[in-house]
Amino acid sequence: MTNERVFKMAFSSVYPLLVQKAERKGRTKAEVDTVVQWLTGYDEHGLQAQIVKNSDYETFFAEAPQINPNAHKITGVVCGIRVEEIEDPLMQKIRWLDKLVDELAKGKPMEKVLRS
Repeated sequence: MTNERVFKMAFSSVYPLLVQKAERKGRTKAEVDTVVQWLTGYDEHGLQAQIVKNSDYETFFAEAPQINPNAHKITGVVCGIRVEEIEDPLMQKIRWLDKLVDELAKGKPMEKVLRS
């Protein structure tokens, strides 16, 4: 899958998959929302608005109020790639989100997931 194809994926189609991943491991939709909001700066209303208007990943991150200043602390491997080594800024943000939800699903405490 090319980066361009990933960038054009609708966040509204990926979001339920992120929630399902977390819920299968005993976490909640509210916790996924907390992670997404921490990373992007969206509030609950802003996040829902992006889902309703069917924004693609590119638009979702471009319109994000503020990427969390601690996002650079997100490290590790997603899909065999170290997130801190990804050169494309948009792809890195997408993988940061994947990594945060992975950590949540693996049972990490929320304060560690949010780099507090």
